[in-house]
Amino acid sequence: MLQAEVGKAAAAAAALKLVEPGMVLGLGTGTTARYFIDGLARRVAEGLRLSVVPTSRASAELALAAGIPVVSELDRPIDLAVDGADEIDRDLNLIKGRGGALFREKMVADASTRFVVIADEGKLVDRLGVGVLPVEVTPFLWRQTARRLGSLGATWDLRGGPENPFKTDNGNLIVDLLFADGVADPPGLAVQIHGILGVIEHGLFINMVTAVLVGNAAGEVRVLGSLD
Repeated sequence: MLQAEVGKAAAAAAALKLVEPGMVLGLGTGTTARYFIDGLARRVAEGLRLSVVPTSRASAELALAAGIPVVSELDRPIDLAVDGADEIDRDLNLIKGRGGALFREKMVADASTRFVVIADEGKLVDRLGVGVLPVEVTPFLWRQTARRLGSLGATWDLRGGPENPFKTDNGNLIVDLLFADGVADPPGLAVQIHGILGVIEHGLFINMVTAVLVGNAAGEVRVLGSLD
């Protein structure tokens, strides 16, 4: 197993220890979240009873295949959401969405009592924006929305290209922003992006994380933030 995969698997195993019978769990999307879902499936097969709110169709399919009850409407908070991240800064702010599920991921995180991120050490950065920042936008007049996003100091690309664009589970498009020097002010940029008409949601997760479980190549896990 590659070193990064060892870290991902270790972080996911640590998050599984937080799961209790009867919980409603938020299930993330992506390669790291897949380790958590696989581990959860094994516990359900052993008799654990709970239900989940997936952040994507892909995660929903994995849960259903494992016999895990899936819900999409709730009249109570989600007890615990577990998801990966593309980048994590020292303030535990995130960039997510390179898998295309950022809108539902953010909705689930916001609806949760605890939002725990699982990641390998390679996801820790000094400044957010070392890679692309995804923004979900409406298909209608998307070029105008993309140009407005570019006016914030970024270059942009439509994910998949105009001829065969990537479509989110919500039927929207993803515009990937690239900032040459990273994002200097993540909270400020989040406000600016939300102010642009045509934007559905962006991949900056600001002040939403309860804790981050970081796994390393030796299979050791450290906790950033608090699990209480």
